[in-house]
This record gives sequence, C-alpha cells and structure tokens, in this order.
Amino acid sequence: MAITRCLVVDDDPELLQSVSDYLRRFALEAVAAASAAQMRSSLAQGGIDLVILDVMLPDGDGLALCAALRQRPETANLPVIMLTAQGDPHSRVLGLELGADDYVSKPFEPRELVARIKAVLRRRSAPGAERGGDGSVEFAGWRFDRLKRQLVSPQQVVVPLSSAEYRLLSAFVERPRRVLTRDQLLDATRGQGVVVADRAIDLAVSRLRQKLSASQGGEQLICTIRGEGYIFDAIVK
Repeated sequence: MAITRCLVVDDDPELLQSVSDYLRRFALEAVAAASAAQMRSSLAQGGIDLVILDVMLPDGDGLALCAALRQRPETANLPVIMLTAQGDPHSRVLGLELGADDYVSKPFEPRELVARIKAVLRRRSAPGAERGGDGSVEFAGWRFDRLKRQLVSPQQVVVPLSSAEYRLLSAFVERPRRVLTRDQLLDATRGQGVVVADRAIDLAVSRLRQKLSASQGGEQLICTIRGEGYIFDAIVK
C-alpha cells in the first residue's frame, strides 16, 4: 500500500517536528516546508498527496497560496487543509471559498489533524453518486468530471472550482430543474466540522453562476427562486 505524503507548510519548527512525528505513527509521511518557497520546491519535486497549509507564512499569504494551487492544472485537485488561528472565522470561510477542503484551528490536537486528513482523503476518493460510468456528467455543452473534480467549458477550457463551488455544482447536477433551498445547499457544501454561513453560500453560488454564464453568452444556468432558493436550469446527461 502506498504511503500518503503530506506536505506540512508552517514556519514554526516545533510544530513541524511534532506533526511529522505524529503522522508517522499513522503511516502518513510528512514533508516539512517552513515557507512558501520551500512549499513550491517540494511540490515541483512531485509525489505530494495532500497539503497542510498555514494561513500566515514569512514569505507569503496562505490563502493566496491556496487560491494559486487551485488555479494551476497540476495542483488544482490536490487536497488542502488550512491551519488557522483560533477565533478567526474570516480566514476559515475565505479559505473554504478559495478552494481549501477543510481547516484546523491552532492550537489543535494531533489526533484531530489525522482524523481530518483521513476524512478529506475519503471524500476525495469516494465516487459519490455520479451519473456517468467515468464519474462525468454533461450539461449545456459543459463537461463536469466529478472524479477528477474538473469542469470543462463548451470551448474546451478547464475552469477552476473552489471546494465550495465543486460541492455546489455536484448538488445541482444531481437535482437539475428542482429548487434547492439554502439549507440543502449548506448541507451539500459543509465539510466535516465546518460551519458555513448563509452569506458564504450566496457568494459561492454567485461565483459559480459567473463562471458558467461567462461561456454561455450571459445565459444563466443557476436561477434564483425568491424566498425559496436556487434552481439549476439545464438538462444533465
């Protein structure tokens, strides 16, 4: 069985050492990086299965780095867990909107981090209830590969999705032309132990709608039903 390699990015040497030692107890290999530059170097060498990324780094913003990972095809689907300061809900919500799969607040119990790593890897590897045998669906000229977490436009351009956008689109394609309430969408986008606000759902829907309409000549595939929620107005095959 292949060992999962976790890239741990934090400028605290004691935290890097303690996390590395603990992960090894659970057959997880830790690759330490104390800066954004070291993170990029480790990723360039390949073989990384998951990134644990601190929000505050000496040479970069962890949130911006997370967004950059999602923009690059080679790291767009790499699982990311953010390390945030306790009592910092802004960074947690923003990190999820930018594409992080989960977060852990400092200080944290190593067992919690391991549990979240395993949960993220399970979610990433689960095929879910995709319609196509290869995990892909098509709608209005778009192709959405849920196994690869990849959205391809009618012009054959890969459109990056944040974790929230990916989960929203997954919920929409499973229930096309049916009204989904905010509560249903909250359930669909909520990760393990993650609290998502109503406003975050509206922002994620707005961003997903913009990405879809940009290649549809302004046509809206996601429609707002006032007082009820949203509807995905497309035939899904």
